Parts: sequence; C-alpha cells; structure tokens
Amino acid sequence: MVAGRAKRAAPSPEEEGIPSPLGYSAVPIKFSEKQQASHYLYMREHRVREGTKSSWPRKRTLFVLNVPPYCTEECLSRLLSPCGPVQSVEFHGKPELDESPKEPKSKFFHPKPVPGFQVAYVVFQKPSGVSAAIALKGPLLVSTESHPVQSGIHSPGGGPECQPEEALSPSEWIRDYTDSVLDPEALRVEVDTFMEAYDKKTAEEEAKAKEEEGVPDDEGWVKVTRRGRRPVLPRTEAASLRVLEREKRKRARKELLNFYAWQHRQTKMEHLAQLRKKFEEDKQRIELMRAQRKFRPY
Repeated sequence: MVAGRAKRAAPSPEEEGIPSPLGYSAVPIKFSEKQQASHYLYMREHRVREGTKSSWPRKRTLFVLNVPPYCTEECLSRLLSPCGPVQSVEFHGKPELDESPKEPKSKFFHPKPVPGFQVAYVVFQKPSGVSAAIALKGPLLVSTESHPVQSGIHSPGGGPECQPEEALSPSEWIRDYTDSVLDPEALRVEVDTFMEAYDKKTAEEEAKAKEEEGVPDDEGWVKVTRRGRRPVLPRTEAASLRVLEREKRKRARKELLNFYAWQHRQTKMEHLAQLRKKFEEDKQRIELMRAQRKFRPY
C-alpha cells in the first residue's frame, strides 16, 4: 500500500466545466483557506477601438470582471502585486464608456454604491504585469493571517468572529455618525461650483450651435434647429374645449353606421317617421293656405 499520494493540482476552469467569456482568462480566488469552493475572476487586457480616447493607459491596464464584495481595492492590489508593481486600482459598478468624459466625484450627490459584484481597472507600472496577471493559476487567498479581511458586521458584544480589537468603540461609532452629517457650507460651495460649470457648458453649447446654424457642412447639409421660432403659448380653457369638440366630431364621423342589421332597420324606421312627419306638416300648411284662399294649384 502506498504510504502517501502526491497532491493533485488544482483543476482549471475548463476541467471543472466553468464557462469563461471569450477572450478572458479565469483566475480562481478563495476568501480563506477554509473555503473549499473557488470564486473566479475574469481578466483581460483593457482595449478600446482605434481612434477612441481612453483614460486608462494602453497595454498597462488590466480589466477584471466578477470582483466579489469582500475584495477591496487594497486587497486586489495585494493579490496582483506579485505580477508587478501596481500603480492604481479603481472599482466601478459596470464597465465605463471611454467616449464619455469623467465627472468629478462628489460625496454629497454620489453616495456610496450598494455592495455587490463589481468590475475593476488595474493599472500596472509595466506592461509585463498585465500578461503575468492573465497567466495566474491560483487559487489566490483574499484573507490571510498576515492580511486578514473583515466581513460582515463587527460590533461590541458580537459573536466569536468579532474579535475585541476589531470591534468599534462608542467613540468610533460617534465619529462615524458625525462624519456622515453633511456640512451645509461645504454643500453650498459644491452646488455653486457645479452650477457655474453647468452654466458655462450650456453657454458654450449655445454659442457653438449658433455658429453652426445655417452653415452647410462638407456634404452640403444645413442643420435646422428650433432656435428663432416663436414660443408656443399654452392653451386656454376655451381652446381646449374647441379641440375636444373637434375630436368628438372627428370620432363621430369615423363611426361605422348600419354595421349591424338592427341598426339598418332602425335607420329605415327613423327615415319613415321623418317622412310621415313632413307629410303631415305639408298637409296642415296646404289646409291653412286654402282657408286663406291663397292656394292656387293652376
């Protein structure tokens, strides 16, 4: 009997039957050594179309999908640091469009996103770091003894997973609450700055549109805008009533008459009744003219 057996290498995603997006490399990670199942990060070099401006440096940016909530920017930087010096790590809720300009972040109007799976842009100092990260086999450990990662809620008097040194003291709770209260003066300054930038941008767009108005382009087309048209006045109550009456008459004309047999019979009966009524009125008028000796048939 064999005394011991060599440990089998960790299976690749293809061997485990885990599908991987086309063009991505799957790298397994685990929260700790106790975790048996692996979570997979999908990585590839960040590329954009030719002629498109990108805020991320070419050939040095790694695009990562399926980043779990417990993996922070510092943690991901530590996991990828063996591949090469990491310049920056930035998380986003979804992939960014490189064509759209980035807006400055605000702690007032851009609250913290709900924790969830995110995408990451990792910028290395050298292009070799991207290829080394794609070639990683793993599994990588997020939480180790030297670099523990806290997860869940840590509060005084918690369970065994909440160590005393990790629990927040009352002064820390008070400080966190105080930091969450907005400063009215700082909020006013940020609002004024945003409105000034918005007004400046709007004025530039209007000036540009005014310059381009009426000027044909390379193909001879002229851009037509709403500038210069008379403003449309709001409808009055009388005008609204006229519009409703016009629509009512229009619908009445579109209605199908004599569609059913009973409608046809009823129309005939109403027509005969009108003829009889007119005949009686004519007889009365003739009798009246005879009485007044004004009836001269010849």
